[in-house]
Amino acid sequence: MDSDNTVALVTGGSRGIGAAVALRLAEDGVDVAITYVSDAEAAAEVVGKVEALGRRALAVRADAGDPAAAGSVVERVVAELGRLDVLVNNAGVGVLGPLTELAHADVERVLAVNVRGVFHTTQAAAAHLGSGGRIITIGSCMTQRVPGPGGTLYAMSKSALTGLTKALARELGGRGITANIVHPGPVDTDMNPADGPYAGPQAAMTALGRFAAPQEVAAVVSFLAGPDASYVTGAEFAVDGGHAA
Repeated sequence: MDSDNTVALVTGGSRGIGAAVALRLAEDGVDVAITYVSDAEAAAEVVGKVEALGRRALAVRADAGDPAAAGSVVERVVAELGRLDVLVNNAGVGVLGPLTELAHADVERVLAVNVRGVFHTTQAAAAHLGSGGRIITIGSCMTQRVPGPGGTLYAMSKSALTGLTKALARELGGRGITANIVHPGPVDTDMNPADGPYAGPQAAMTALGRFAAPQEVAAVVSFLAGPDASYVTGAEFAVDGGHAA
């Protein structure tokens, strides 16, 4: 891919890891579309930063858990930016709690966003990706090590994405499209700040003893989206500070 003509879609790109990925790809010379659910102001801020880097940007309001939204988002990106080359499945939700206390609504919401939403968005994107296309999904360190109780639903939902990624690598490899998954450990975001009440135990579970900055995860996504990763597919990348070591 020629980065000057590359278009990426980052779901959940208005904050945290998604925003960092959007900005890193823009720095790499990629035009970027993002989705967001409710914070239009944060999405507009990311768009402004992408445009300040000299790249085109688009923010689309869409619920990642709505299967009908996936196709419309992809079609809008292609219509307004002309093509789609990179999909970053970043949007996700986390519900933690004892197995016997998880409500049916919680289960349905997590599976709708973390599993079905990723599948439907990828399915829609695959119709537009050409040779050299990239599918990069954000998983979780909890797919490789669950350090304590309460993470059953979340770990299950993110683990499903590993199977999806490996299957996509096989299904789309003949078209020159790669599919990989990145498993972040604890990352310093507004949803899980490094100075939050539960940060100490999380940091202690890593070999490096600290949270990641979102930009550290974005750097790996940048590699996978770029030409140097053209022979990398069906792979899992742990960016977890040694959480699973």
